[in-house]
Amino acid sequence: MKSINKNYLLSALIILSTTIHFYGRNAISVEKNYSNGFFVSFSELLRSGIGKLPFSIGDLLYGILFFVIIAQGCLFLYRIINRKLQDFSIVGLIKKLLITCLSIYVIFNIFWGLNYNRKGIASQTNLSPDQYNHVDLNNINKLLVEKANHTKSILVNNKRAYPDDEHLFTGTINAYHKANAISPFLNYSNPSIKKSLWGWLGNYWGFTGYYNPFTGEAQINTTVPKFQLPFVCCHEVAHQLGYAKENEANFVAFLVAHSSGDTLFLYSAYLDLFLYANRNLYGVDSASAKQYRELLSDAVKNDIQELITFNKSHHNIMEPLISNIYDFFLRSNQQPQGMMSYDQVTGYIIAYYKKNGDI
Repeated sequence: MKSINKNYLLSALIILSTTIHFYGRNAISVEKNYSNGFFVSFSELLRSGIGKLPFSIGDLLYGILFFVIIAQGCLFLYRIINRKLQDFSIVGLIKKLLITCLSIYVIFNIFWGLNYNRKGIASQTNLSPDQYNHVDLNNINKLLVEKANHTKSILVNNKRAYPDDEHLFTGTINAYHKANAISPFLNYSNPSIKKSLWGWLGNYWGFTGYYNPFTGEAQINTTVPKFQLPFVCCHEVAHQLGYAKENEANFVAFLVAHSSGDTLFLYSAYLDLFLYANRNLYGVDSASAKQYRELLSDAVKNDIQELITFNKSHHNIMEPLISNIYDFFLRSNQQPQGMMSYDQVTGYIIAYYKKNGDI
């Protein structure tokens, strides 16, 4: 009977997965009916429930899952060593793996993943982020140098201290409220921004924050250099609002920081965007890219050096493997550039500058 039930479950999951896959190929329908329909209500429901808890449910679930996988692996090895695999069935194992993988695929896409297939922020802002050239890259690098230097000088002159976690999260929420007044599609209700329980581990795995699609929480690694955090917070909230692709989340984070009028958020955004744009320029003109880095003020250079030192101090042999896994995940979800997808925000910034005359 159990075998029959598993066959029914597997068949149902295959049908659901196939339906989701083909539905995701219609970007217009996903944008209208999922991203701006079902997902808006569903994500708000998640945030109004789980999001109100003072600790990260998502981090706890991931921690429990990790220990369950370790325990199951040890149990399997124990059975092999003690030759207790009389009831072991390869067919049964394959069915379990398929049911597990397909269940995750279905839940992930219903809860959030279909947002990878939407038309996205480019259609909402009427921008063409792919149309730029070498001259555009030079111009945006020059402008971002000026913006980063200017905002950093204001922070230094005003002796502005970085906020604690609570005020950082409140500032992010307020920044989204201001952005919403300009861009109605950036409505952030029932906010849920939380400090990650695994921030120390994230430093070695290379993440500054992440969105948990199963609980709707925005997780922030608050142990990274403070000047990164305003932009990181805005980026993760963008994921909460259904901007799944990393370049789109980066651009939304810029729009929010730009609308905030808060120098802390502006500097965090301009510095991050400069690093992306400078890497893009380095790929086609390394000499010019180096020249723009030299134009940064000493205070900005000190922040970049702090970031480099921080990353080097947390380097480990597992990081390339983790990066490759994440790169594969991104490529599998409508982001063919993989880890370099973050850098593609440069196209959005250039298009925004051409349309509005400033950033």
